[in-house]
Amino acid sequence: MIPCRASPPNFHATLEEHGLAPLTRGIVTTLQVNVGKLCNQACHHCHVDAGPTRREIMRPTTAARVLALLAASRAITAVDLTGGAPELNPSFRDLVRGARRLGRRVLVRCNLTVLFVPGMEDLPEFYREYEVELICSLPCYTAENVDRQRGRGVFDQSIAALRALNRLGYGGAGSELRLDLVYNPVGAFLPPPQADLEARYKTELAALFGIEFHRLLTITNMPIERFAETLRREGRLASYLGLLVNHFNPATVEGLMCRSLLSVGWDGALYDCDFNQMLTLPLAGSDAAATIWTLASCDDLTGLPIVTAGHCFGCTAGAGSSCGGELARDAPS
Repeated sequence: MIPCRASPPNFHATLEEHGLAPLTRGIVTTLQVNVGKLCNQACHHCHVDAGPTRREIMRPTTAARVLALLAASRAITAVDLTGGAPELNPSFRDLVRGARRLGRRVLVRCNLTVLFVPGMEDLPEFYREYEVELICSLPCYTAENVDRQRGRGVFDQSIAALRALNRLGYGGAGSELRLDLVYNPVGAFLPPPQADLEARYKTELAALFGIEFHRLLTITNMPIERFAETLRREGRLASYLGLLVNHFNPATVEGLMCRSLLSVGWDGALYDCDFNQMLTLPLAGSDAAATIWTLASCDDLTGLPIVTAGHCFGCTAGAGSSCGGELARDAPS
């Protein structure tokens, strides 16, 4: 599928209007590694266009080089593994073990249903052994909304997976086994306030299923790849882009994830963020050949400009959106 490159107002110009340009990188503290597009699900909102038939998968030699780059990058404190379903990559466990040996936190973006893929039954115990921090997708606490976005039966499997993780100590009050959930809207609208929705999730999941978790992260659907194609077919892409632009919030810019994160593609290419990766927008001043093999250390990237485009309005609309949830407490009305 060809990435969607719609043309809303210029993001850099918007930053200039607010005295926030140029957008530059601070110290890289998170290495986000997309190990490939293979996934056991094919969600409607997926900006990666991942699915069961995808064959883009990080090779062991590339994974080994990721760990070498991590060892050379002293400022990095966390490795964020994503996909697709990252657990389906043959090098996934080597990446987790290697990063933990180097003393880094490991975060895994888990779709929950991967725990029921044949051969993955021991994943919860593996997570616990290496103290992996889990960020799990659950776009609603009702079956109807989850199954509509992620596929029939996904909700029931997600609840079963969360219960299994709770039994191992994940998500409990005071537990160091981190379990966060992710909400993204079912349609073309912005997420509600994160704190309010988190409170509702905790009440509903505890009452209905006895499930505990630490935080809820709200993330805006990005108008690229599969979600953008859906909007285009429905004739709603322009209105959604307008929604994002009209809700630009300058208070979100300071906390944008691209300022402290470096994204690594399944083939070893480097990007400012996972969204730029899906649109094949390489690092500023580089070309498509910029890879983990041409970078000696992530510490060398401090102060460099960040590549922006229209999709960046998705991260700065309302309360903002990042891999860690909303960016600003107050969203403009």
